[in-house]
Amino acid sequence: MKTSPRWRQSVVWLHVVSSVAWMSQALALVVLMSAGAPAMADRLDSVLLAPMANVSAFTGLLLAGATAWGYLRHWWVLTKFALTLIQLYAGIFLLSPALRESADTGAVAWPQVAGAALMASALAFQAWLSVAKPGRKTPWSPAAKPPTAPTWVFVAGIAAPAFDVTAGLLLGYPLPALELVTLGVLALERRRRHRRARRPSARSPRSAPAASSPGA
Repeated sequence: MKTSPRWRQSVVWLHVVSSVAWMSQALALVVLMSAGAPAMADRLDSVLLAPMANVSAFTGLLLAGATAWGYLRHWWVLTKFALTLIQLYAGIFLLSPALRESADTGAVAWPQVAGAALMASALAFQAWLSVAKPGRKTPWSPAAKPPTAPTWVFVAGIAAPAFDVTAGLLLGYPLPALELVTLGVLALERRRRHRRARRPSARSPRSAPAASSPGA
C-alpha cells in the first residue's frame, strides 16, 4: 500500500514544532519559577506545556511505529523513547502536582526549578539525537526493514492531536484520548504489517522444460 510523503512530512513537521514548543515552555517554567511567579508557571504548564508534551510524544511514537525506524531497531530511537516516557511520568506525577501546590501556597521550591531545567535539557538532547542519529542498531533489530504504514495512519497523526488539543482547551485540562486510541490502532496495524512482511513471496511459475538436445 502506497504512503503519501506529504502526510508523513506533515507529521514530522508537527513533531518538530511541538517538541520545540515543549522545550521552550519548560525553559519558561524555569524563568517564571525563578522570578517568583508560581501561579503563572502552573497556568503555563496546564494550558500549553502539557498539551504540547502530549503532541510531541504522540507524534514521535507514531513516526517510530509507522515507519522503518521502529522502536527497538536503533539505539538513538530507543533512547528517545525511554527519555520521553520518563519525562511524561515525571511531568504528570511529579512536576505538575508540585507546580499546583506552589501556585496555592505562593512558595517556590528550587527542586521544581531544577526539574523544569532538567526537562528542557533532556529535550535538547533528544533534538540532537534526531539530527545526529548516533550509534548502531540494537541486538533486537529485525533483519528485514519494517514496511511503512499506509497514508491513513499519518492522517490520523494530524487529526488526533488537533481533536485532543481542542477538546482539552474546551474542558480546561489535557485529554490525549484520541491520541492513545490511535497508538493502539497503530500497534495492531504494525503487527499486521509484520505478518505480511514475513509471508513467503509467491513462487514464480515453473519454467518450461528445456528442449531436448539435438540428436536425442
